Amino acid sequence: MGLLRYTLWRFVQAIPVLLGIVTITFVLANQIPGDPVEIMLGPTPAQEQVEAIRARYGLDRPIHERYLTYLAGVVTGDLGQSIYYDRPVLEMILLRLPVTLLLMLSAFAFAIVTAIPLGVLSAKRRNEPADHVSRVVSLIGVSTPSFWIGLVLIIVFAFYLGWFPARGLVLPWADPADVRGAATRLEVLRQSVHHLVLPMVALGTLQMAQITRIERSSMVDSLQGEYVTLARAYGVPESTIVRKHAFQVAQLPVITIIGLGLSTALGGAVLTETVFEIQGMGRLIITAINNQDYELIMGTTLVFGVVYVVGVIVTDVAYSYLDPRVTYGDD
Repeated sequence: MGLLRYTLWRFVQAIPVLLGIVTITFVLANQIPGDPVEIMLGPTPAQEQVEAIRARYGLDRPIHERYLTYLAGVVTGDLGQSIYYDRPVLEMILLRLPVTLLLMLSAFAFAIVTAIPLGVLSAKRRNEPADHVSRVVSLIGVSTPSFWIGLVLIIVFAFYLGWFPARGLVLPWADPADVRGAATRLEVLRQSVHHLVLPMVALGTLQMAQITRIERSSMVDSLQGEYVTLARAYGVPESTIVRKHAFQVAQLPVITIIGLGLSTALGGAVLTETVFEIQGMGRLIITAINNQDYELIMGTTLVFGVVYVVGVIVTDVAYSYLDPRVTYGDD
């Protein structure tokens, strides 16, 4: 099976997973105690208003009919109507998803750029002070939740030092006319980076710590391989050994942890966006849950599931570019 066929087959396999996500989310969302109509209209609404709202959003229909209707809508790209915002769910998701993707991609970029050099340095200087410092930093990063890191960053760098803003996010694609103090596109980008630093570090610290630990362990094993010993016996410089012989082989476990880290990053994004008051998917799903907006809860959960599944598939496919020994069912 070639790479293209394998990729297509993995996407086909993802369909039952996404169907399971839709079904489980639908059942759980509709079992939340309370009444979204009561939340919308208050504790003592008029009966006529209640019936009109229920009929408008299909809440007066049996749950199995609502499920089949929703499933048919998902297949055609219709995720329903948000009760709280009174707008199509897909419209709200398309408005907020780029913000969350920007935060997640910047967090992963921060994690990879810092973690891989730390892991390589720690492996090269095993059991030396640099290795001990790297391991302590990784342990702290793995043990500390992102929202707590975000609060500490706000207190230190926003409140006391005043270096970075504590809330909001300037989007890099925003019109300069809509951004205060920005007259050019370059100034918008500068403000965007300035606002992004603290939430990026808060969300990316856990990924940085996990990748550092895996990178160190994988590089230690790689540097102890027979091919590395043979290269040293031939007098190959240590820098060349690390760069050409050990590094590439050591990246397979790192790619795995990066792909699986999407799940923790998605969960961390919800808390990070809440702490920094960023209007992304995290804030959207919190608002949906607080207001029992069934359609919005299901739509945001489905999008999170799609992002995670695509990340896992991309991780699998990336193996072939790092290790030619990886095959996809060829005889």
